[in-house]
Amino acid sequence: MLVYVVYRLSVTYNRIEVIQRKGASTLSDQTIQPSLEEHLLRMSRRAEELRGRLASHRATLVRAHVDLPEGVLEGLRQISGTLLLLLKTVKEHEQDRRNLRALAEIGQVVNSSLDTKTVLNEVMDTIIRLTGAERAFLMLRNELGEMEINVARNWERMSLESGEIEISRTIIKRVVLQGEAVLTTNAQTDPRFGRQESIVAYNLRSILCIPLKVKGELTGVIYADNRVREGLFTEKERSLLSDFANQAAVALENARLFESVRRTLDEVIELKNLMEDVFTSIASGVITADVDGTITLCNPAAEAILATPKKAILGTSLRELLEPLSPDLLQKVIEVEQADQRFIGLEVEPVIGERGEVNLSLNITPLKTADRTTRGVTIVVDDLTEKRRLEAQRRLFERMVSPAVIDQLDPDSLHLGGSRTEITTLFADIRGFTAFSETTDPETLVGVLNGFLATAAEAILSEEGTIDKFLGDAVMAWFNAPIPQPDHTLRAVRAALAMQQAVLKLHQALPEEFRLYFGVGIHYGEALLGLVGTQRRLEYTAIGDSVNTARRLQENAAEGQILISQQAAERVSGLVELVEVDPIHAEGKEQPIVVYDVVGLLQTNSSA
Repeated sequence: MLVYVVYRLSVTYNRIEVIQRKGASTLSDQTIQPSLEEHLLRMSRRAEELRGRLASHRATLVRAHVDLPEGVLEGLRQISGTLLLLLKTVKEHEQDRRNLRALAEIGQVVNSSLDTKTVLNEVMDTIIRLTGAERAFLMLRNELGEMEINVARNWERMSLESGEIEISRTIIKRVVLQGEAVLTTNAQTDPRFGRQESIVAYNLRSILCIPLKVKGELTGVIYADNRVREGLFTEKERSLLSDFANQAAVALENARLFESVRRTLDEVIELKNLMEDVFTSIASGVITADVDGTITLCNPAAEAILATPKKAILGTSLRELLEPLSPDLLQKVIEVEQADQRFIGLEVEPVIGERGEVNLSLNITPLKTADRTTRGVTIVVDDLTEKRRLEAQRRLFERMVSPAVIDQLDPDSLHLGGSRTEITTLFADIRGFTAFSETTDPETLVGVLNGFLATAAEAILSEEGTIDKFLGDAVMAWFNAPIPQPDHTLRAVRAALAMQQAVLKLHQALPEEFRLYFGVGIHYGEALLGLVGTQRRLEYTAIGDSVNTARRLQENAAEGQILISQQAAERVSGLVELVEVDPIHAEGKEQPIVVYDVVGLLQTNSSA
């Protein structure tokens, strides 16, 4: 029996030696079974128990003349001790394996998440779990270059409040300055830190602080401590924490790069949206084309101006777009691309679909990159159709109303109704026109009529009078409104005399049968001046008895004669040569109208 026991112990001892020789590689490569530690501990205890029993029965065996083989008891003691050492080795390798697995898991978290807070919380929790630390902190440099806590966790995997952050700034400062890790097993008795107020006040003991570096530059620290246990951290924990610091550095760098890319992408998207808003808001049409002449951009204004949807413009060639507008535009584009020229304000008048004839202004310029390389052309199109229509209307209006009067009118303040104003009214009528029209064809008649009326209008406008209307072969105008004119009656007389002189010049280009004359009436008095009509059709006119009186004078004037009322004559006395004629019994007037025939301007006023 004894021989068998010794044999089994010998076999076990040999197996232990094999395990000891292969322990490191085997335990690092294979998964440790949960019962192995228990087996080793149980075998150590059995060996010790067997050694004790043999020792206690040794005297009995000697009396029976049976002695134990030499070295059996010592061998049993060595076996028990070796098993305990092996158990310790297994535990250490198991801890190393767990640390490696934790590092691998953290690496997976770092590589799979770009949320810095999530990654760092996981790193801090893992540090606490593997090192036995009570708390762990991650501190990073802020914009002022000072260390600022970004993550603070405790052993319960909870974030610490500001009031719970009691750390040694001295140790952190030392790590920052030297760029090397600091390990102390008991800060209270450590000669390097024991006298520091924070160490004493906060009862700090085991402390481990590791520098955090990104591309060789110290950007922060990882700080772990335990305020209860001494000697908690060893060189192994420092090495482990350094590995975690590297992982944290990777996480921070990845997050920084991701944030930079995301910020850049946001800026690009914001710029793109801004450009789209700008292109959408501007009234000018914008079209760009690449070096191949393919249209790459078209804003809504261009769609409206060209009466073509965007989808029908993009991707087509400039030739298809520009040829219908004007054949000359293609040559301009070639010159822009080849000679780097610019063409500003090119006006064309194409016919565009339902819009009909339009007036467009085009600016054709090179499309440049930041390095001044030409990558195509830019065409800016402005629709001048409405502007040209308004300009034509203004030119027409200026033929009826003095430009000086037009400039004084405020369209925003116009409203129906009027106000009483002292004015001088002028009526001029072509004498004998009715009889002349009966023997003249319509085309010739209109031409002659326009010639005489244009002469009258020019004379009135030259004195800054306001032409109210043309009444067949007659014209009505007034002075002193809407612009006050202190000499308005004199202006009316000068206009009438100029009219008669212009008619004489006109006669030189007309056949004798076409030589007609104006009869003119001028009166001064109060009238109601303003807008009449509706909101859709307005007429700026003068109404009142003074206007009717001027017309009655004109009706009684002979060809080439200018009749002026006594009220008007008094205003030009001494300035105009007048001859009193028979009073006029005008319709609707109880008393005859005293009138004068205008002969001309007196010599003292002839230059006015």
